[in-house]
Order: sequence, then structure tokens, then C-alpha cells
Amino acid sequence: MPARRPRVVPARAHDDLIESLAQLRTDLDLPDGFPAAVDAEARQAARDVPADPAAAQLDDLRDIEFLTIDPAGSTDLDQALHLERMPTGAVLHYAIADLPAFVMRGGAIDGEARVRGQTLYAADGRIPLHPPALSEDAASLLPGGERRAFVWRFVLDDGARPLETSLRRAVIRSRAQWTYVDAQAAIDAGTAPDALQALAWFGKLRLEREAERGGVSLNVPETRMVPDDSGYRLERDAPLAVEDWNAQVSLLTGMAAADLMLRGGVGILRTMPAADIDDVAAFRAQTEALGIPWTPGVSYGDYLRTLDRDQPAALAILDAAAGLFRGAGYAAFDGSAPADPLQAAIGAPYAHATAPLRRLVDRWSLVTCEALANRREVPAWVRESLPTLPKIMARSDGVANRLDAATLDRVEAALLSRHEGQVFEAVVLGRRNDGSRVQLTDPPVTAKVAGLDAVPGSTVRLRLRSASIATGSIVLEPTA
Repeated sequence: MPARRPRVVPARAHDDLIESLAQLRTDLDLPDGFPAAVDAEARQAARDVPADPAAAQLDDLRDIEFLTIDPAGSTDLDQALHLERMPTGAVLHYAIADLPAFVMRGGAIDGEARVRGQTLYAADGRIPLHPPALSEDAASLLPGGERRAFVWRFVLDDGARPLETSLRRAVIRSRAQWTYVDAQAAIDAGTAPDALQALAWFGKLRLEREAERGGVSLNVPETRMVPDDSGYRLERDAPLAVEDWNAQVSLLTGMAAADLMLRGGVGILRTMPAADIDDVAAFRAQTEALGIPWTPGVSYGDYLRTLDRDQPAALAILDAAAGLFRGAGYAAFDGSAPADPLQAAIGAPYAHATAPLRRLVDRWSLVTCEALANRREVPAWVRESLPTLPKIMARSDGVANRLDAATLDRVEAALLSRHEGQVFEAVVLGRRNDGSRVQLTDPPVTAKVAGLDAVPGSTVRLRLRSASIATGSIVLEPTA
């Protein structure tokens, strides 16, 4: 009888995992709650900032039947959409939470947000950028109530290309909060409301536009840590189609924001340089060695879209592809545009402008774009503080990346704990200095195996020597 494959953190390891995750927060010096002054200012803003169109002197868009699509259980809702098909295309309204209305420049919330940079996500709970009174209530685009929003309006042609773009501040009312799973099921069954059903039309066409401009979405199966009755379990599934379609709405908006900023001569872009020519050549050689060659004349994105993600060789190729594009950062400018404004993986200039509840830089992007779109001066506080944002976001991204990696390491170690001596099958993803990076077939754990010299894409058998929940280290060795 084959050995039982662990998918759920065993109860006997749960307490050790909780202790390790708590220690990780201490090691990374992560905040615990908000200072009293920040909470008080947030509650005051939630009470005082009006969401009545007349009182706030905002456009009244409450008649538009917006909806949100987010992971189950989400309460910090940054975006709501409405998509209406027309005889020759569609009209897309995309509402983004008007967080700037609630944040006093130089106030307690503003100062704390600049320290945090972004919402952090850990297995034992998220660490929000803004107090819950705003991020999960007054500023969140929850259904059923009036909410302030920046509303983008795109008139699209029959290829989902934008013909007209506008941006204004308004009051909206979302009608429904959809989860990705429920939205996909409704679209597949043909029972979704028109705005949601039209997202399939939009998403498929925008993916075609992405291929035309040379962009690529890796769509790699993601390992997620999911709480359950006994603690945590690992799930590894490819994103649903509706997740990709919904992401294309955000991508379209981010490209529109970048275009506004570049034409206006002020703003902040999310940039990424093109892949190094030597790295591209090495990647092409690796695809040939793995038996799935990237042939000349086929774009990088089109090639990746053809891969069968169930093949071991394809997993190794995707692992290598993820390392081709490196060096993502932020470029602030006021006057001269950045020398290289491109976000190479997207294949166009791009700005973060759709998640102000969860990412600091989006507040600046939205205020800048709204001013430029309506031919007004960009506020002085925005221009004065733009140069500080790249450093803040780089530091915050570093913390988020360390938290993500260390959290996953600890959950994976807890999953494998008490299974020392067991043999696991794994796919070799690629060579790493003195060993190889592998992914266990079941459970979906990724690790480095020192001393393993194996061909990427091949299948190997590995014995678990140790799994430390305290440090997240896993030691595997090839079987004889």
C-alpha cells in the first residue's frame, strides 16, 4: 500500500506552526494592530467623509449595477465593475475605492501607511495597510451601500480596444459581491448577470491583445495555504478563467493610467526591463533540451500559452520562464518621462492604480490620473512626495516577499513533519548551484535538494530526512 501523502498540516504539528508563524512576525518586525491615533483618525474619517453625491459634489453613478469579484471572504474590496455589451463593442465602468478622500495628507493614517507600504498576507492573518474602519468598511466597495469611487469609463471596440477613456470621482452602489468560484460557475451555466457574462467576451479578447503586444501571463498553478478545521492545508490549482479575465480589467486600467501620466509628464510607473539577450538564448536552449522547443518566429508569450502545464517538462520550462523577467520597480517622474517606461512582462507602460486599500502607491496614481484626465493641476502634495515612493515600495515589496517565502516554507515543513524517512516522487524544475530545485508530485511542495544533479523535467525519488517547522527548512536526499 502506498504511503499516505500529507496534504493537511497534522494536528500534532499545528501548535508548533502557530508558534513559528508568530516568531516570523517578530523576526520581520511586523506591526501588530494600529496605533491609537491612527485608529481614531480612521473612525473619525469614516463618520465625517460624505458619500452623498450632492453633499460631496460628486457624480451620481448609483444607477449603474456594479459588482465585485474577489476571493471568498474578502472584505477589503478595491474594485467594482460594470460591463455592457454594445452593437459594436462594449462600455466598461471600473470603480476604484476612493481611499484618498479619507486620508488627511500628513495625518496619522498617512504616516502609518507610508511606513507599511502595502497590506501583507500571512497564513495566520493579514496585516492591513489601513485600519479596518476604512479598508473593510467605509472605503471598501461592499455591496448595498453608497461608496465613493474613482470611476474609469472605457468605450471599447469589437476587439475590446479602448476608443475613449475618462476618469471621474463619483458615488456608486455595488449590487453583488461574487467569489471567483461562484462567478465562474454562473458564467459557465449561462446564469450570470449580463455584466458578468460579458466578462468572458472581454477577457478572451484582451488576452488576444496581450499576445499582440508581446505580453505574457504565465498562469502558473499557485500554491495556496488554506485554513481548515485542523489548521492549514496546501492547495495547488491553476487560476480559474474568470480570474484571468478579471485581471485583464485591472491591466487595461493600469495601462490607461500610465498613458495619462506619460502624456501629462508626471506620475509613477511600475517598470520592468526587457529580458537580457543572453538569458533569452539560455532559456531557448533549455526548451530544446527539454523536448518542447521554442521555435524562432513564435513570440515568447505565444510559446508559453501552448504549454501543457501537466507535463513535467512544462513545469521546468515555466520555472525557468519566471526568472527571465527580473528587476521590477517603480519610476517616479515630473517633467521628463523615464528613459525606459516599459513593463516588459505586460508589453506596455503600466502603473499600479487599482488597489489603493492594499497598496500605498495607488493613492498617488489615482489622484494624479484624475487631475490629468480632467485637465487640472496635479496637487502639490503629490508632486512633492512622488520621489519618495519608489524607495518606500521597494522596502515594502522586500518585506512582503520575505514573508511570503518564509510562511510557505514553514507551512510546507509542517505538512511534511513526522514523515521523515518517507520517499516522495518529484519533478526536477532546474539546477541551482550545488543542487537542484524540485517540486514534489504530492503534496505540492517545492524545495532545493543539495547534491542532486538531475536533468530538468525528469522525475526523481527523494527521501525526506528532516523538516523543521521552526526554520522552514526541508532536507531531502536522492534514494539509492
